[in-house]
Amino acid sequence: MSVVPPGEARAHLAAALAPLRDAAGAPRWGDPARWHLTLLFLGAVPPGLLPDLTAAVGEAAGRTPPAVLRLAGAGRFGSRRRPQVCWAGLDGDVAVLAALADRLAAAARALGLPVEDRPFRAHLTLGRWLPRRPADGDLPDRLAGYRGPAWPLREVSLVRSSAGRHDPLGTWPVG
Repeated sequence: MSVVPPGEARAHLAAALAPLRDAAGAPRWGDPARWHLTLLFLGAVPPGLLPDLTAAVGEAAGRTPPAVLRLAGAGRFGSRRRPQVCWAGLDGDVAVLAALADRLAAAARALGLPVEDRPFRAHLTLGRWLPRRPADGDLPDRLAGYRGPAWPLREVSLVRSSAGRHDPLGTWPVG
């Protein structure tokens, strides 16, 4: 389940990221058209559970109060010497987004689906460093002061990912 920042927010961040795209030790950058905020990742979902899952996503989204978010700052997962993921952070009503992620995880667990047991960390993956390649783990620091335009959280999507494709299964309004 994910939230897609509006085109304006993605374009603003892409412009800020442009000077870093060809930097030595940069990660393999993701396509801004595919950038999204993952609220909950599930592995394979049995087809028989999809109707209940989609109903649960709609209910969780509908119980979410209005929120305003902003892409802000950057960081990495992995150590400075062996970075793995370069990400942009969020600010604004992040607690509302975290509560939504918690409701989605609880709904998936109630359906018997396995859910990772770790706290939600709001971020947008910008790129991934490839193993055994030169990597500049300090590169995200260049975006530390980044602040994008604010945008209202409007909808949540359920997306099936397979072989690099992302197929939306449904989208529900928030609130």
